[in-house]
Amino acid sequence: MAKTTKKAPAKKTAAKAVKKTAAKSAPKKSIAAAAKKATKKAPTKVIKKAAPKKAAPVKKAAVKKAAAPKKAVAPQKAAAPKKAAVKTVKGPTEKLADAVVDGILEIKGKNITVMNLQSIHNRVCDYFIICQADSNTQVNAIAESIQEIVRKTTGDKPYRSEGFENAEWILIDYVTVVVHVFQSQIRDFYNLESLWADAEIKEIAFD
Repeated sequence: MAKTTKKAPAKKTAAKAVKKTAAKSAPKKSIAAAAKKATKKAPTKVIKKAAPKKAAPVKKAAVKKAAAPKKAVAPQKAAAPKKAAVKTVKGPTEKLADAVVDGILEIKGKNITVMNLQSIHNRVCDYFIICQADSNTQVNAIAESIQEIVRKTTGDKPYRSEGFENAEWILIDYVTVVVHVFQSQIRDFYNLESLWADAEIKEIAFD
């Protein structure tokens, strides 16, 4: 009698083949699932942005105050032109009188009085010049000094002279200028200045 083959084993082999394919495909699914889980569970690192640095405050440049406008300076008035000093031109009489005074001062005569008589109508001369000394020797020396300096300065010579003998009162007459050289006590006695009180008087080298 012929043996009949059973088909049952064919089913088993088919089941095994299925399992194998399942086993092959299983790892693929688990890898995909693991990848999904990894993407879900992996914490995303949050990168904190650094806070922007505060800009340093910009110092405002101090605003300079505009200088107050200068007051207009009033134009200075032009200085008035100075008057030219009027030089008094001395005449020959005045030059003669100056020379007489220089002669007296040369010998240190004292208390010189220059009397200008030109404003007096009945005058005897234009100038009286009076001086004094303490001794007859000095009186004589003053009289000689006057004549010498007048001669050198103006070239004039006295019209007359007197009193050289006693040398208490020497008179030297130049016509327009008359000179009296006294010893001190004799001058006080005669007091010639009082006779011509209206004259313009100038005093030189007074004690």
